[in-house]
Amino acid sequence: MDNESVIQVSNLTKIYRDFWGRKKVRALNSLSLEVKKGEIFGLLGPNGSGKTTTLKLLLGLLFPSEGEINVLGQPATNVEKNERIGYLPEESYLYRFLNAEETLDFYGRLFKMSAKERRERSAELIEKVGLGHAKRRQLKEYSKGMTRRIGLAQALINNPDLVMLDEPTSGLDPLGTDDMKRMILELKEQGKTVLMCSHLLADVQDVCDRIAILYGGELKVMGRVDDLLKEQEETQILTSRLSEEAIKEIEQVVAKHNGKVDSVDHPTATLESLFLKTVQESKARPGQRFVPESEEKKAAE
Repeated sequence: MDNESVIQVSNLTKIYRDFWGRKKVRALNSLSLEVKKGEIFGLLGPNGSGKTTTLKLLLGLLFPSEGEINVLGQPATNVEKNERIGYLPEESYLYRFLNAEETLDFYGRLFKMSAKERRERSAELIEKVGLGHAKRRQLKEYSKGMTRRIGLAQALINNPDLVMLDEPTSGLDPLGTDDMKRMILELKEQGKTVLMCSHLLADVQDVCDRIAILYGGELKVMGRVDDLLKEQEETQILTSRLSEEAIKEIEQVVAKHNGKVDSVDHPTATLESLFLKTVQESKARPGQRFVPESEEKKAAE
């Protein structure tokens, strides 16, 4: 990962005012953070914590009350920098009567891409996001998950250096979520920088290098995901299956060193990994189904 900064935010404050200019809401309070080139950075926090406000400030859609913002080496207010940015908002504002090909062609024209570039890039992205089967259907017929996919394709049409994603897995089923996370990791492999906001913490944990947690418009935690999640006061040892005798010997060794074995159990997978494994196995062996124990007993009798 490069040490070059793609986003630099220093003492950023945003205050929303009412019609009379009186302070109404302090959305951000002295926020400072930095996003490095080539990393996936997660911006987390409950509703109203300032995540979407931060994205809009970075894009130059809002102006800060105080502080400085630099994006891709330029002030956030310089709209020219947005030509190198791809943005997927939480709600995609797309033209419902266009199909996927027409949608990407339209946005390609906004970036002054040639007809050949638009055609090739659109075809590549439609396949990449898994909409090849529905590329000529109007967007009004798309499910929310399909809309998120074409929204991502639209955000990537200009081959951006920085990609901002607001709730990228919203409305996706587990298979779609897995595809989205894979595509986000592929963006990193291509050398792109990704800034994403999400309420789905498991998704953030799977793809992000570093995270920042906001609350009440203030930065509360920031660092590498692995470091933040590691329990420094506990030690975990993972082995192949052991006999009862071996477990007792290990407990005696731990006690000898003033430690205590709190629990002995088999490791568990996540529900998401179980779901994906089940679907993959079902595709490989169609027709196989789950048989309750009661039916198995009846068949044996």
